[in-house]
Formats: sequence, structure tokens, C-alpha cells
Amino acid sequence: MKIIIRRNWNQILPWLMLIVSLTGFCLFYLAPFIVSFFYSVVDNPIHGAFCGLQNYKELFRNQYFLKGLKNTVVFMAISIPLNMVLSLGVALVIHKMKRYPKFFSLIFLIPLAIPSATSAFFWESFWGVHGTFNKFLSVFGIRGIDWLDSKYSMMAMVVIFIWKNIGYNMALYLSGLSSIPEQYYEYADVEGAGFVWKFKHITWVYLIPTSFLVLIMTFVNSFKVFKEIYIITGEYPPDGLYVLQHYMNNMFLSLNYSKLASAIYILTIVIVLFVACLFRTERKLSKDLHY
Repeated sequence: MKIIIRRNWNQILPWLMLIVSLTGFCLFYLAPFIVSFFYSVVDNPIHGAFCGLQNYKELFRNQYFLKGLKNTVVFMAISIPLNMVLSLGVALVIHKMKRYPKFFSLIFLIPLAIPSATSAFFWESFWGVHGTFNKFLSVFGIRGIDWLDSKYSMMAMVVIFIWKNIGYNMALYLSGLSSIPEQYYEYADVEGAGFVWKFKHITWVYLIPTSFLVLIMTFVNSFKVFKEIYIITGEYPPDGLYVLQHYMNNMFLSLNYSKLASAIYILTIVIVLFVACLFRTERKLSKDLHY
């Protein structure tokens, strides 16, 4: 009898834990997300009248939203591919190391453990007028500028993002590299294949699933650079650093929930479509690889 009760309890316990998690998800995430749709189709969050898609139309006429959208797209177009290439390069080097590979891996993982406020203070002192980077340039007779308030501010944001996320992506690539059978490289060496051939026909082929995972995680993490930029520059940063999160944050502080909800839903749709396309492409490439 005790054995039967224990078996039943072992079957019920996972479902109970799942119900608790689903309840929390529905209560704190799904329900507010659904309710916010109401705000996006009314002209006022308090006893507002239905206005259809008017809020969405006004959103694409708003210069600040368009500026944040443009800067976000440009930032992602530069930082995501660059981060992936550098992460893969670092992972390849560490994977081939014979001595202290874990030590060098740890060095690149340290930025993940640094709080956002601490890293923001470091980068503010690094890119400032009297910062470390300008002192380095002064050695060569180059006059320094405020890099976070110049036409090069996007470059500074890309560097911050890469510094923060290269270790995480490197760890994912190292995991993918360790799963490739070593025999394939041995066969290629016997045939006299070079590094480029082995990378193209062995390494990259078997890293395709990992690369899609890295791409998705880098895409998601690219939105998190806002924390450091916000701490450094505040609510109204220079034009080159104004991203979508600044617009949403300012709409929230001004209690303009209609524009905030509209921006959130547009961003959510874009993210879902982008990730869905990635999964579909990855599934197709994995199937071709399997055959």
C-alpha cells in the first residue's frame, strides 16, 4: 500500500510543481500582458474610449520612437554579428589550448558576475573626457572627447555589450566544440586538409545548432545593455544612445500607458517573428545536416 501511495505521489508531485509555476507565470506575466492590450486600443487608460489602431499609427509618427527604433536596429546589426564572431574566435583558441584553458575561460566570464552599476561606473570613467581611453590617446598626441556624447557613442555601446556578453557566448560555443567527434579532425588531417577546410566542413557544420542558440541569446541580451546606458546617461541620453527602452521607460514615467503598451506589443511581435524564423531555419538546416 505504501509503495502504491509513493508511486502516485511521485507522479502527482511534478504536476503540482508545474501548476505552481504556471500559476505564477499567468498571474505576474501573462495576465498583465493581456490586460495591457486594452491600454493599446484606448485613448486613455482611465475610462478611455476605444480608438482601434490609432495609438499604433501615432507611434510610427513619433520622432522619439523612430529614433529609438533606428538606434536599436543599428546597434543590433553591428553588435550581434560582431559578438558572435569574436565569441567563436575566443572559443576556438581556448578549445585548442593545452594549458590553463579553464583559467582563460574564467577571465572572459568575469564580466557576467559584475553588477550593472559597477560596470556602468567603470565605463563612464573609461569613456569620459578625462577617462582612461583619452589618457591612452594623449600618449600619441590625440585630443580626447566625450565618447558617450559624440558621433562615436554607438561604438562605445557596442564595446560595452561585447565586453558583457562575450564570455556567455564563448561558453556556449565551447560546449558545442566539445561535442564534435575528434575522429573527424583526425581523418581530415590524414587527408591533408588545412584549417580553413576543417572549419568550413566540420567545425561550422556541427556548430550550426549552437550558433542559432547563440544568435537567439545574443538577440535577447542585446536589450539588456540599456541598464548600463541608463545608469550612465539617465532618462534622456545623447541621440546616438537613445534606444527603444528609453522611450518605453519615459512613457512609463509620464504615465502614458497607451503609447507604452503599443510599443511593447510591436516589439513583442517583432521578437516572436524573429525567433520563429530562426527556429524554422535551424530546423531545416538540421534536417539537411542529418540527411
